[in-house]
Amino acid sequence: MNSKGNAWSEKMAQSYMKSNPDLYERWSHEYGVIFKAMERLWRRTGNRMYFNYIQRNIDKNINESGKIVRGYQVEEFKVDAINSGKALFALFEITGDIRYKKVILTLADQLRIQPRTKEGVFWHKLVYPYQIFLDGFYMWAPFYAEYAEKFNESTIFDDIANQIIVAATHTKDVNTGLHYQAWDEKKEIFWCNKQTGCSHSFWSRTNGWFSMAMIDVLDFFPETHVKRNKIVEIFKNQIEGLIKVQDPGTGLWYQVLDKGDRKENYLETSGSNMFIYSIAKGIRKGYLNKSLLTVLNKAYNGLLTHMVETDDSGMISIKGTCKSASLGDAPHKDSTFEYYVSEPAVADDIKGIGTFILASNEVELLA
Repeated sequence: MNSKGNAWSEKMAQSYMKSNPDLYERWSHEYGVIFKAMERLWRRTGNRMYFNYIQRNIDKNINESGKIVRGYQVEEFKVDAINSGKALFALFEITGDIRYKKVILTLADQLRIQPRTKEGVFWHKLVYPYQIFLDGFYMWAPFYAEYAEKFNESTIFDDIANQIIVAATHTKDVNTGLHYQAWDEKKEIFWCNKQTGCSHSFWSRTNGWFSMAMIDVLDFFPETHVKRNKIVEIFKNQIEGLIKVQDPGTGLWYQVLDKGDRKENYLETSGSNMFIYSIAKGIRKGYLNKSLLTVLNKAYNGLLTHMVETDDSGMISIKGTCKSASLGDAPHKDSTFEYYVSEPAVADDIKGIGTFILASNEVELLA
């Protein structure tokens, strides 16, 4: 596998840390992606500077009594707020600092009382009532699964499995195997199909969040859990759908996955990173057949060729990441093809950088 020096994960991480030494002005799901990427690098390389980067920034946002000091309010019930909590397990494991455990418990307590649909799936946040967003599964599900393992609360695995299965059932398109970004239980919100409750188009990044959520959850699920194989099945079916819409020229994926033939569409980096991560980890863990190495190689080499740049000083830049594509807080955010492609693709967005590090680290582990 051509990983061009076998160190792209570290090159990007070190460029990012140099440009962004401080990530603590708020408790952010985007920062959580970076923190998780740095944790994976630390575990693979043993280089303590990645661990130190996480610890220094998280320490700035946790006070002496173990409370998050800015950017977190439990009463908002945002599942996105859980994502940075994933880094706390490693911090507590290595340091034994009780503050980290207290924040883990705070976030787990939020999930215990998080509002749910009638089938038991978390609302994305309080101001999005009765709405499931697949984006959110990456933010909370791997955290909750690791919590269940570390704190011996096995019934949580039943809850996680049920939520993944119900959400996948509601959002999956049977013809393509792809998933819609969101589903409204009431089938009333302006962005949904009033017959199905689903949003209207297949956004790249939401499929990426969901695939990464499933492959990461499986790290903690008991091998004997009765619904573990169902999660693997959902994951594999989604990957099959994604392979069918991979761009044959570049190996990457489009912002709207199944509309690569429309000129307004564009190749999108963060989703492509996430699919690379999911396929590489799926092969490494044995969930996916090694024949998919061809798909993976094409995608990763396409990413390095078309989206990654290095300047004369050695700093790494990555372009082509959709800045944002939320639904529900403005009438034009209606989940149509036109809306998704109207959202700009930008360079060096944190979601593109964090997922590139994760993807590269997995490719390097596999190699």
